Amino acid sequence: MQKINKNVLVTGAGKGIGEETVFSLLENGAYVYALIKSKKDNKKFKDYKNVKIYNGNVNNGNLIKKILKDSRKDKRFINGLVNNAGIRFRKNFLKITPKDLKNVFETNFLSIFNTMQIFSRFLIANKKMGSIVNISSIVGQIGFSQLSAYASTKGALTALTKSFATEMADKNIRANSISPGFIKTSFYKKFKNNKKRIYKWTLSRIPLKRWGKPSEVSNLICFLLSEDSSYINGENINVDGGWLSS
Repeated sequence: MQKINKNVLVTGAGKGIGEETVFSLLENGAYVYALIKSKKDNKKFKDYKNVKIYNGNVNNGNLIKKILKDSRKDKRFINGLVNNAGIRFRKNFLKITPKDLKNVFETNFLSIFNTMQIFSRFLIANKKMGSIVNISSIVGQIGFSQLSAYASTKGALTALTKSFATEMADKNIRANSISPGFIKTSFYKKFKNNKKRIYKWTLSRIPLKRWGKPSEVSNLICFLLSEDSSYINGENINVDGGWLSS
């Protein structure tokens, strides 16, 4: 893959796929604006020059606008966006409250919708091309017990990506989504040790018989942001070891 000549905003950059995405982007020549919720995660990037860190909540539209304005002041116009921030939510369907549903949708869908809208207006106003990668989930395509609220947000996100890509193509703004399966992020060890039966069940469902590595998602993100993928638009790519194909 060619070097990524882009300035990229990554949300949820402090952990898991977001953290690995920052490292992958830096290794491939990008400049990264990293939105991190917890300040304690800032230290992960202290040895890197081409990253600018912001702490805050992805639901804060004014913060997103500030980051974009700062990139213009820095003469590093952000032209790539990775919407990775999200929350996990597991609860029995009959016990989910309207407040629960509102909270998970605000972070996993509405914040992304708003960020995409703010980013698109920024690109259009500055006559720039852009590429967006949304992190969805295989949960949005297949039934899992106790994940109906979470699944709803991810299904909506995948649908948003496709419609956005169609509508904004004439503005030279592409959008694609990635749906990871089971990936070895921060909760992997705890899950493996505390839920051994379910862990073994996941392995039995994955044709490759293992969980994925964060880099196997972040490398795809880099590709979708790069000009090597310039004819890929409105796609959802599953990174699940073959789960949905089996």
